[in-house]
Amino acid sequence: MELIQPQCEDPRDWVLHVDLDQFLAAVEVLRHPELAGRPVVVGGDGNPRRPRQVVATASYEARAFGIRSGMPLGVAARKCPEAVFLPSDKPAYEAASVRVMETLRSFPVVVEVWGWDEAFVGARTADPEALAASMQARLRERTRLSCAIGIGETRLQAKTATGFAKPAGVARLTRATWIGTMGAKPVSALWGVGTRTSERLADLGIATVEDLARADPEPLARAFGPTIGPSLKVLGLGGDQTPIDDTPYVARSRGKEVTFEHDLTARDEIEQHIVLLALQVTESVVAERRRVTHVAVKVRRPSFFTRTKIHKLPAPTIDATVVASTALELFARFEPDRAVRLLGVRVVLEMPAS
Repeated sequence: MELIQPQCEDPRDWVLHVDLDQFLAAVEVLRHPELAGRPVVVGGDGNPRRPRQVVATASYEARAFGIRSGMPLGVAARKCPEAVFLPSDKPAYEAASVRVMETLRSFPVVVEVWGWDEAFVGARTADPEALAASMQARLRERTRLSCAIGIGETRLQAKTATGFAKPAGVARLTRATWIGTMGAKPVSALWGVGTRTSERLADLGIATVEDLARADPEPLARAFGPTIGPSLKVLGLGGDQTPIDDTPYVARSRGKEVTFEHDLTARDEIEQHIVLLALQVTESVVAERRRVTHVAVKVRRPSFFTRTKIHKLPAPTIDATVVASTALELFARFEPDRAVRLLGVRVVLEMPAS
């Protein structure tokens, strides 16, 4: 892992991965300076006594108590009773994110936004560490937020390097240092390789990143398909060098879901929620002048068993009643008379003409 490296290189293309430190919590601390240095947990409506709400993010002080994203708020409160719990404030985080991305675009770089608190930056430079330090300084000056920046020749190298840079640091990974740094780590350490994929790779005798890098692509193709299989080997080698793209992201789908404080058992009440979700989702996409091509319904039981059913519409539509009726028809295919913990409605959207 190259944390500091002498710079005597010619200008070349680099990928920088910018990841804001404890973003939601940091935004809240800026709004409430008296919370600086205290364990802060953001999630739901901020009330840890209400069931079925989860942590969106936690400050580093809260993480020291073992609090992590996705953890129920009640569990977080038991781990750290003195933590400050705050409700999520989406407009505030969106506004802060806009300022962050505008600041990154003030440099002569290409910015590919990946979320409120994350972006890949394409830059041609002889000194990527100096560029990263300048970005960090300008972000602190203009937004009062800190970030870690990973540097690499690919997105995968840069994002992986960010893990070594957190918090507020800079780190570099390249093809020359990839295997030395990552080779002995399990394949699950790779961005994009989850538990299921790791298990299937283990069946092929592939346990580490170096195993994957050295793997024969043909067995991978047979096990995972002709596209995914070879692409996994590329991950083992440190990823591909697809150029950074600043084209605005266009959502392929839109959805809304709700977790109930108490399980629903009455079918008419469940159907009312489905209709409401369908209407809300359709309203949001019609406002963007998009049309719906598919409707999906997600149901989670009290046991956490979750299933999703999807249906393609005969023709693209903006009619909320069509979406709602289709969602009800999909729900009718689920097992009847069973309690529901979570409901979700998602729509697939017609892509705009290029």
